[in-house]
Parts: sequence; C-alpha cells; structure tokens
Amino acid sequence: MYTYFVKQITKRLYSVFCLLTLLICLSFTNTNLAIAENLNNSSVDILKQPPSEITVSLGNAAGELKFEPNFLEFQSGKRYKLVLTNPSPVKHYFTSKDFADAIWTQKVEAGNVEIKGNIHELELKPGAEAEWVFVPLKTGKYNLRCTIPGHLEAGMKGEILILPTAKSRGILE
Repeated sequence: MYTYFVKQITKRLYSVFCLLTLLICLSFTNTNLAIAENLNNSSVDILKQPPSEITVSLGNAAGELKFEPNFLEFQSGKRYKLVLTNPSPVKHYFTSKDFADAIWTQKVEAGNVEIKGNIHELELKPGAEAEWVFVPLKTGKYNLRCTIPGHLEAGMKGEILILPTAKSRGILE
C-alpha cells in the first residue's frame, strides 16, 4: 500500500514539474517577443537604424590564437552588426554566454543561412565569416573566449563591455 501512494505522489509531482517547466519556457518566449515588440515600437525604432559594424578576427593567418580586437565596447539600446571572420587554418569559437544573455539577437547570418533566436556560441571553421546583428539590453562586463582545448590558455580570450546609452547616463543626445 505504501508503494502505491509513493508512486501516485511521484506521478503528481512529475506532472507539476512538467507544467512548471512548460510555463517557464513560455514566459521566456513571451519575454523575447515583448523585447522585440518594444524595440519595434520605440520612439527611435531601433530596428530601422543602420547597425554600427564591428569586425572581429578569430585568430589570424599566422595561426596565432587571439581575438583581434580582444576588447569590444557596445552601448545598450543601439543596434550592432558584429562581423566575425576566421582567417586562421583551424576552427575557433566565439563564446560569451553571459554577453549573449544580455543582448537581443535579431539574427545571425552565415553563408546562405539566417538564424534567429538565442545564440550563446558561434563556431567558425577556417575561412568562415558570420554576421551577428543584435541590440545590447543589459549593461555589464563579459568574458569572451574560445572553448577549444588549449586556445584560451594560449591567449584566445577577451572582454566585452556594454555601457548604458548616453541618454540613460543623463547626457544630451
């Protein structure tokens, strides 16, 4: 009899867990939709502004393991296009999960493919190029690294800084 009750309670707890998980996932989806709608409805209409373009090289033709530049600075509320290139003979990763969580990604383009949604890491094979269009939302300092074993230790790391907009700092536009 005891085993029967334990099984019934376990089934109910599992059902509650699944329902909560679904609700949490839906809330994140709604949050992203609300962010996109706010960006579209803003008085400046951020998504119609041409993005500021910044190019980052993952490694170089000489095979050095580094990001060029290894310090990136953005302002929250502005639209950017980050052009990532890999001129080196080996693949590299552009990894900064906390940074990716602090931005709204409009799209990533690579080859003839356009990707939308949350992006946490990009892998660039030798000779590859990708464009990441986004709007920073949350200020802060974020670590950048290549997660291939040995690359971080060899110096393939950097820092990303998201500053508040001039308007939010009280500076006239």
